[in-house]
Amino acid sequence: MNIRDLQYVIAIAEEEHFGRAAERCHVSQPALSGQIRKLEDYLGVTLFERTNRSVKITPIGEQITAQARQLLTIADEIVLAAQAANDPLSGPFRLGMIATIAPSLSPLVLSMIRQKLPNLSLTLVEGFTENLEKAVTNGDLDAAILATVPEDTHLKETLLYDEPFWVALPKGHALATNKAIDVCDLPHEELLLLADGHCLRNQVLDICSANTGTANANTRETSLGTLLALVAAGDGITLVPALSKPTDMPNIITLKESSGTASRAVRLVFRRSFPRTAIIEGLAGIIRKSVPDNLVRVIS
Repeated sequence: MNIRDLQYVIAIAEEEHFGRAAERCHVSQPALSGQIRKLEDYLGVTLFERTNRSVKITPIGEQITAQARQLLTIADEIVLAAQAANDPLSGPFRLGMIATIAPSLSPLVLSMIRQKLPNLSLTLVEGFTENLEKAVTNGDLDAAILATVPEDTHLKETLLYDEPFWVALPKGHALATNKAIDVCDLPHEELLLLADGHCLRNQVLDICSANTGTANANTRETSLGTLLALVAAGDGITLVPALSKPTDMPNIITLKESSGTASRAVRLVFRRSFPRTAIIEGLAGIIRKSVPDNLVRVIS
């Protein structure tokens, strides 16, 4: 059994098709099928149920595939550790960001990353919290910027900044003349939220429920930008992270949340075993220096 065999197993499990898995691994289908049979004979178990039309992974196959992903991640980290010994701040780095952070944070940090880490080849991936956390755990990402505590015990975090929420209302709204608004005073029947899957939705619901005992809000399958467009059109109100406050939408009024309870802690999440700690520390430092401290509270 070798690393190539594990790569084959993972490819078949994800593609659910020997032909596509063979194409992905750049080998012929007979070669891949033969190697899987040899592996099954060696292990004494059946990894995949095969028919003329489909490939279904067995329960033991799922278990071995999960372990294979962990082993391949460790193998990758051995290579990264060797690279880090030569130049700890160079090479490829895959960074995830949740969708309610990426559009506002990326413009603030990318130029400084290029300046301070010129030999780093950065790839950005935007997605939902659950998917990004899983990708970091599996080694598909090196780190991710999230707004929730990681659930997987193989992950650790470094806090970056605490970001308050502001209240976004349409111009002319009855509350728009206030200097600030307590979250308790928000009319929940007018509150617009992102759909399930966005951690921002859960955070807003938690804040509203904790303060008022109800969360009767209007859910929309859309982005934060579109949600703000709905506010501008007079369709409701919403809570928006400080770095995402609209500056070019004259039909929206943004007010501070006065209770101080509406905020989110933004963190950089990575594997405990990740060897390139110098890059993690470098990115964290750049992000903390790049965000405006008049909008967020930097956590050092």
